Amino acid sequence: MAITASMVAELRAKTDAPMMECKKALTEADGDMVKAEEILRVKLGSKAGKAASRVTAEGVVASAIEGNVGALVEINCETDFVSKNDLFLAFCNHVASLVVTHNPTDVAALGELPLSLESFGPTVEEVRKGLIGKIGENMSIRRFQRYANGGALAAYLHGVRIGVMVEFDGDANAAKDTAMHIAAMKPVALTSNDVPAELIERERSVATAKAAESGKPADIAAKMIEGSVQKYLKEVSLFNQPFVKNDKQTVEQMLKAAGTTVKAFTMFVVGEGIEKKQDDFAAEVAAQVAAAKGA
Repeated sequence: MAITASMVAELRAKTDAPMMECKKALTEADGDMVKAEEILRVKLGSKAGKAASRVTAEGVVASAIEGNVGALVEINCETDFVSKNDLFLAFCNHVASLVVTHNPTDVAALGELPLSLESFGPTVEEVRKGLIGKIGENMSIRRFQRYANGGALAAYLHGVRIGVMVEFDGDANAAKDTAMHIAAMKPVALTSNDVPAELIERERSVATAKAAESGKPADIAAKMIEGSVQKYLKEVSLFNQPFVKNDKQTVEQMLKAAGTTVKAFTMFVVGEGIEKKQDDFAAEVAAQVAAAKGA
Protein backbone atom coordinates (compact mmCIF):
# COMPACT_ATOMS: atom_id res chain seq x y z
CA MET A 1 0.00 0.00 0.00
CA ALA A 2 1.31 3.46 -0.93
CA ILE A 3 2.11 5.65 2.08
CA THR A 4 0.89 9.20 1.43
CA ALA A 5 2.03 12.45 3.01
CA SER A 6 -1.42 12.95 4.54
CA MET A 7 -1.18 9.54 6.26
CA VAL A 8 2.20 10.48 7.72
CA ALA A 9 0.81 13.84 8.87
CA GLU A 10 -2.19 12.14 10.52
CA LEU A 11 0.02 9.68 12.42
CA ARG A 12 2.37 12.46 13.51
CA ALA A 13 -0.59 14.49 14.79
CA LYS A 14 -1.70 11.49 16.84
CA THR A 15 1.69 10.53 18.24
CA ASP A 16 4.00 13.56 17.83
CA ALA A 17 6.68 11.15 16.63
CA PRO A 18 9.24 12.39 14.04
CA MET A 19 7.98 12.34 10.43
CA MET A 20 10.44 9.70 9.23
CA GLU A 21 9.55 7.43 12.17
CA CYS A 22 5.88 7.78 11.24
CA LYS A 23 6.61 6.87 7.63
CA LYS A 24 8.65 3.82 8.68
CA ALA A 25 5.90 2.66 11.04
CA LEU A 26 3.22 3.05 8.37
CA THR A 27 5.35 1.15 5.87
CA GLU A 28 5.90 -1.64 8.39
CA ALA A 29 2.17 -1.72 9.15
CA ASP A 30 1.24 -1.67 5.44
CA GLY A 31 -0.74 1.51 5.93
CA ASP A 32 -2.75 0.31 8.95
CA MET A 33 -2.99 3.45 11.11
CA VAL A 34 -3.83 1.63 14.35
CA LYS A 35 -1.03 -0.90 13.89
CA ALA A 36 1.43 1.89 13.01
CA GLU A 37 0.51 3.74 16.20
CA GLU A 38 1.19 0.58 18.20
CA ILE A 39 4.57 0.19 16.51
CA LEU A 40 5.47 3.73 17.53
CA ARG A 41 4.36 3.08 21.10
CA VAL A 42 6.99 0.36 21.29
CA LYS A 43 9.57 3.03 20.46
CA LEU A 44 8.42 5.52 23.09
CA GLY A 45 11.75 5.54 24.88
CA SER A 46 13.45 7.45 22.08
CA LYS A 47 10.31 9.53 21.63
CA ALA A 48 10.45 10.66 25.23
CA GLY A 49 14.06 11.69 24.72
CA LYS A 50 13.08 13.85 21.74
CA ALA A 51 10.28 15.54 23.65
CA ALA A 52 12.49 16.20 26.66
CA SER A 53 14.02 19.26 25.00
CA ARG A 54 10.71 21.10 25.02
CA VAL A 55 9.74 23.54 27.76
CA THR A 56 7.09 22.43 30.27
CA ALA A 57 5.63 25.58 31.80
CA GLU A 58 2.01 24.47 32.09
CA GLY A 59 0.74 21.64 34.26
CA VAL A 60 -0.98 20.63 37.46
CA VAL A 61 -0.57 20.87 41.22
CA ALA A 62 -1.98 17.77 42.93
CA SER A 63 -2.35 16.94 46.61
CA ALA A 64 -2.85 13.83 48.74
CA ILE A 65 -3.48 13.48 52.47
CA GLU A 66 -3.63 10.23 54.44
CA GLY A 67 -4.14 10.89 58.14
CA ASN A 68 -1.39 13.26 59.28
CA VAL A 69 0.80 12.66 56.24
CA GLY A 70 0.34 14.74 53.10
CA ALA A 71 2.03 15.82 49.90
CA LEU A 72 1.83 18.58 47.33
CA VAL A 73 3.25 17.85 43.87
CA GLU A 74 3.79 19.97 40.74
CA ILE A 75 3.92 18.11 37.43
CA ASN A 76 4.45 20.11 34.26
CA CYS A 77 3.43 19.71 30.63
CA GLU A 78 3.71 21.93 27.56
CA THR A 79 0.16 23.18 27.04
CA ASP A 80 -2.87 24.07 29.10
CA PHE A 81 -4.88 21.63 26.96
CA VAL A 82 -2.95 18.62 28.27
CA SER A 83 -3.30 19.84 31.87
CA LYS A 84 -6.99 18.94 31.48
CA ASN A 85 -6.30 15.46 30.06
CA ASP A 86 -7.87 12.77 32.28
CA LEU A 87 -4.90 10.42 31.91
CA PHE A 88 -2.41 13.15 32.81
CA LEU A 89 -4.54 14.15 35.82
CA ALA A 90 -4.71 10.52 36.96
CA PHE A 91 -0.92 10.30 36.74
CA CYS A 92 -0.54 13.46 38.86
CA ASN A 93 -2.87 12.13 41.55
CA HIS A 94 -1.09 8.76 41.64
CA VAL A 95 2.27 10.51 42.04
CA ALA A 96 0.99 12.65 44.93
CA SER A 97 -0.25 9.50 46.70
CA LEU A 98 3.09 7.77 46.16
CA VAL A 99 4.94 10.66 47.80
CA VAL A 100 2.70 10.23 50.85
CA THR A 101 3.14 6.46 51.13
CA HIS A 102 6.81 6.05 50.10
CA ASN A 103 8.59 9.25 51.25
CA PRO A 104 11.04 9.57 48.32
CA THR A 105 14.16 11.65 48.97
CA ASP A 106 13.98 13.58 45.70
CA VAL A 107 12.40 13.63 42.22
CA ALA A 108 14.83 10.99 40.91
CA ALA A 109 13.88 8.61 43.75
CA LEU A 110 10.22 9.34 43.07
CA GLY A 111 10.73 8.27 39.48
CA GLU A 112 11.83 4.80 40.62
CA LEU A 113 8.72 4.14 42.73
CA PRO A 114 6.33 1.41 41.51
CA LEU A 115 3.44 2.53 39.31
CA SER A 116 1.40 1.03 36.49
CA LEU A 117 -1.04 3.13 34.48
CA GLU A 118 -2.74 2.06 31.26
CA SER A 119 -0.18 -0.28 29.69
CA PHE A 120 2.79 1.65 31.07
CA GLY A 121 5.05 0.85 34.02
CA PRO A 122 6.37 -0.64 36.23
CA THR A 123 7.80 2.65 37.61
CA VAL A 124 6.72 6.30 37.75
CA GLU A 125 9.46 7.18 35.25
CA GLU A 126 8.34 4.51 32.76
CA VAL A 127 4.74 5.70 33.05
CA ARG A 128 5.92 9.28 32.46
CA LYS A 129 7.78 8.25 29.31
CA GLY A 130 4.80 6.25 28.11
CA LEU A 131 2.42 9.15 28.58
CA ILE A 132 4.76 11.45 26.68
CA GLY A 133 4.35 9.18 23.69
CA LYS A 134 0.64 8.57 24.07
CA ILE A 135 -0.39 12.17 24.76
CA GLY A 136 2.29 13.75 22.57
CA GLU A 137 3.82 16.28 24.94
CA ASN A 138 6.83 16.46 27.18
CA MET A 139 5.97 16.27 30.88
CA SER A 140 8.15 16.44 33.95
CA ILE A 141 7.81 16.07 37.70
CA ARG A 142 9.15 19.37 38.96
CA ARG A 143 8.90 19.32 42.75
CA PHE A 144 7.07 18.02 45.78
CA GLN A 145 6.67 18.81 49.46
CA ARG A 146 5.79 16.13 52.01
CA TYR A 147 4.41 16.74 55.51
CA ALA A 148 4.76 14.06 58.21
CA ASN A 149 5.39 15.98 61.42
CA GLY A 150 2.29 14.79 63.24
CA GLY A 151 0.24 17.97 62.77
CA ALA A 152 -3.17 18.06 61.10
CA LEU A 153 -3.18 18.97 57.39
CA ALA A 154 -5.48 20.96 55.12
CA ALA A 155 -5.14 21.39 51.36
CA TYR A 156 -6.70 23.79 48.88
CA LEU A 157 -6.43 23.57 45.11
CA HIS A 158 -7.44 26.58 43.04
CA GLY A 159 -8.28 24.75 39.83
CA VAL A 160 -5.12 22.81 39.01
CA ARG A 161 -2.72 25.76 38.81
CA ILE A 162 -2.35 26.77 42.47
CA GLY A 163 -2.03 24.33 45.35
CA VAL A 164 -1.60 25.02 49.06
CA MET A 165 -0.98 22.70 51.99
CA VAL A 166 -1.21 23.93 55.58
CA GLU A 167 0.03 22.15 58.71
CA PHE A 168 -2.00 23.16 61.77
CA ASP A 169 -3.42 22.41 65.19
CA GLY A 170 -7.03 23.39 65.90
CA ASP A 171 -10.06 24.04 63.73
CA ALA A 172 -10.11 22.41 60.28
CA ASN A 173 -12.38 25.09 58.78
CA ALA A 174 -10.03 27.88 59.90
CA ALA A 175 -7.11 25.95 58.40
CA LYS A 176 -8.97 25.50 55.09
CA ASP A 177 -9.82 29.21 55.04
CA THR A 178 -6.14 29.97 55.63
CA ALA A 179 -5.15 27.74 52.71
CA MET A 180 -7.63 29.59 50.46
CA HIS A 181 -6.27 32.93 51.72
CA ILE A 182 -2.71 31.85 50.87
CA ALA A 183 -3.76 30.91 47.33
CA ALA A 184 -5.33 34.35 46.89
CA MET A 185 -2.75 36.57 48.62
CA LYS A 186 0.44 34.53 48.06
CA PRO A 187 2.45 35.25 51.24
CA VAL A 188 6.09 34.13 51.21
CA ALA A 189 6.41 33.31 54.93
CA LEU A 190 4.42 32.84 58.15
CA THR A 191 5.82 35.94 59.92
CA SER A 192 7.98 38.94 59.09
CA ASN A 193 10.91 37.22 60.80
CA ASP A 194 10.61 34.28 58.40
CA VAL A 195 10.87 36.29 55.16
CA PRO A 196 14.03 35.20 53.30
CA ALA A 197 16.93 37.66 53.61
CA GLU A 198 17.44 37.87 49.83
CA LEU A 199 13.87 39.09 49.35
CA ILE A 200 14.32 41.75 52.04
CA GLU A 201 17.56 42.94 50.47
CA ARG A 202 15.93 43.15 47.05
CA GLU A 203 13.14 45.28 48.51
CA ARG A 204 15.65 47.44 50.38
CA SER A 205 17.57 48.00 47.15
CA VAL A 206 14.43 49.18 45.35
CA ALA A 207 13.49 51.44 48.27
CA THR A 208 17.01 52.90 48.35
CA ALA A 209 16.85 53.76 44.64
CA LYS A 210 13.47 55.45 45.10
CA ALA A 211 14.74 57.41 48.10
CA ALA A 212 17.77 58.60 46.10
CA GLU A 213 15.48 59.84 43.31
CA SER A 214 13.38 61.80 45.81
CA GLY A 215 16.30 64.09 46.68
CA LYS A 216 15.33 64.06 50.37
CA PRO A 217 17.98 64.62 53.10
CA ALA A 218 19.86 61.50 54.21
CA ASP A 219 18.03 61.11 57.53
CA ILE A 220 14.60 61.36 55.89
CA ALA A 221 15.68 59.05 53.07
CA ALA A 222 16.79 56.44 55.64
CA LYS A 223 13.35 56.59 57.30
CA MET A 224 11.69 56.24 53.88
CA ILE A 225 13.75 53.14 53.14
CA GLU A 226 13.02 51.53 56.49
CA GLY A 227 9.31 52.36 56.18
CA SER A 228 9.15 50.74 52.76
CA VAL A 229 10.86 47.58 54.01
CA GLN A 230 8.55 47.27 57.02
CA LYS A 231 5.50 47.78 54.79
CA TYR A 232 6.78 45.04 52.47
CA LEU A 233 7.33 42.62 55.37
CA LYS A 234 3.74 43.07 56.53
CA GLU A 235 2.40 42.60 53.02
CA VAL A 236 4.18 39.28 52.40
CA SER A 237 3.95 37.60 55.81
CA LEU A 238 0.84 35.46 56.28
CA PHE A 239 -0.01 36.39 59.87
CA ASN A 240 0.17 40.14 59.13
CA GLN A 241 -2.00 40.06 56.02
CA PRO A 242 -5.65 41.25 56.24
CA PHE A 243 -7.77 38.08 56.13
CA VAL A 244 -9.25 37.74 52.65
CA LYS A 245 -12.76 36.92 53.99
CA ASN A 246 -12.76 39.75 56.54
CA ASP A 247 -10.20 42.50 56.05
CA LYS A 248 -11.09 44.02 59.43
CA GLN A 249 -8.83 41.37 61.04
CA THR A 250 -5.46 39.87 60.20
CA VAL A 251 -4.97 36.18 59.52
CA GLU A 252 -3.27 35.91 62.91
CA GLN A 253 -6.32 37.43 64.63
CA MET A 254 -8.68 35.14 62.72
CA LEU A 255 -6.68 32.05 63.74
CA LYS A 256 -6.49 33.14 67.37
CA ALA A 257 -10.26 33.63 67.50
CA ALA A 258 -10.68 30.12 66.08
CA GLY A 259 -8.21 28.59 68.53
CA THR A 260 -5.99 27.48 65.68
CA THR A 261 -2.23 27.52 65.15
CA VAL A 262 -0.70 27.31 61.67
CA LYS A 263 2.76 25.78 61.88
CA ALA A 264 3.81 25.79 58.22
CA PHE A 265 2.52 26.07 54.68
CA THR A 266 3.61 25.32 51.12
CA MET A 267 2.22 26.97 48.00
CA PHE A 268 3.00 25.77 44.48
CA VAL A 269 2.02 27.88 41.46
CA VAL A 270 2.28 26.02 38.16
CA GLY A 271 5.21 27.14 36.04
CA GLU A 272 6.40 29.73 38.56
CA GLY A 273 9.91 30.75 37.54
CA ILE A 274 9.93 28.67 34.34
CA GLU A 275 10.67 30.70 31.23
CA LYS A 276 8.19 29.88 28.51
CA LYS A 277 9.62 29.33 25.04
CA GLN A 278 7.82 30.63 21.99
CA ASP A 279 7.75 27.78 19.48
CA ASP A 280 8.78 28.66 15.93
CA PHE A 281 6.51 26.32 13.96
CA ALA A 282 7.94 27.38 10.57
CA ALA A 283 11.46 26.56 11.74
CA GLU A 284 10.31 23.16 13.01
CA VAL A 285 8.68 22.31 9.66
CA ALA A 286 11.79 23.44 7.78
CA ALA A 287 13.97 21.24 9.98
CA GLN A 288 11.70 18.25 9.40
CA VAL A 289 11.78 18.79 5.61
CA ALA A 290 15.57 19.07 5.66
CA ALA A 291 15.82 15.87 7.71
CA ALA A 292 13.51 14.05 5.31
CA LYS A 293 15.60 15.11 2.30
CA GLY A 294 18.76 13.92 4.03
CA ALA A 295 17.27 10.51 4.85
